[in-house]
Amino acid sequence: MSDTTKPIRIGLQLQPQHADYQTIRDTASTAEDLGVDVLFNWDHFFPLTGDPDGLHFECWTMLAAWAEQTSRVEIGALVTCNSYRNPELLADMARTVDHISDGRLILGIGSGWFEKDYDEYGYEFGTAGGRLDNLAESLPRIESRLAKLNPAPTRDIPVLIGGGGEKKTLRLVAKHADIWHSFGDLETIERKTGILRQHCAEVGRDAAEIEISTAVQSEPDELGPKLRELGVSLFTVAASGPDYDLDLLKKWIAWRDEQNG
Repeated sequence: MSDTTKPIRIGLQLQPQHADYQTIRDTASTAEDLGVDVLFNWDHFFPLTGDPDGLHFECWTMLAAWAEQTSRVEIGALVTCNSYRNPELLADMARTVDHISDGRLILGIGSGWFEKDYDEYGYEFGTAGGRLDNLAESLPRIESRLAKLNPAPTRDIPVLIGGGGEKKTLRLVAKHADIWHSFGDLETIERKTGILRQHCAEVGRDAAEIEISTAVQSEPDELGPKLRELGVSLFTVAASGPDYDLDLLKKWIAWRDEQNG
């Protein structure tokens, strides 16, 4: 799993909170001009930080707009909440945004966790285990629907699964994901990549096929090489409204360019 041959990529999670849409749109364009590789938003209905009832926008309608607005950068949710949409509908939405973007969509998905979203929008929150079981049921349905749609997707849409649960989530990553978005410190990521290797072996999957992604909050010079040694190749910086400070993002892009040569 400690594959260091994959090129380094830099993502920006452009959190759709506390800003008007013009600012979000302008920041997306700026990020693409800076050279970011992947532009993510998130799938929530309310802000996660700051004023809990502050400005906020929906995920997938925004991704469709980004698909038209941008021309190079890959786009996706970090991550879609499986609970909020029928899996067949989600597959059709993903296929449509894939075509709008000329094949630049990443289908990021997770089991969901933000209880306020569920309560306010009328979804059953249930338990963490139950939501993971639902995700396990949904992923094959998404794959099946993608195979039936006409027109078909422009490519095999990469699936990103976010989460670190060692028994259920990482097994789903081994079976279904092209990208695993990880959380935690270096020790945690190292341990979980080992567990992911075990799951891959059990399901007959080459673990090297899975790109490792993680969120980064500090500067790249010290952290970047250490994460790289663990096989991480997609490093994602988060920025929140209203101002969307991209200074840290610029440093990670410069580091990527130095490392990739």
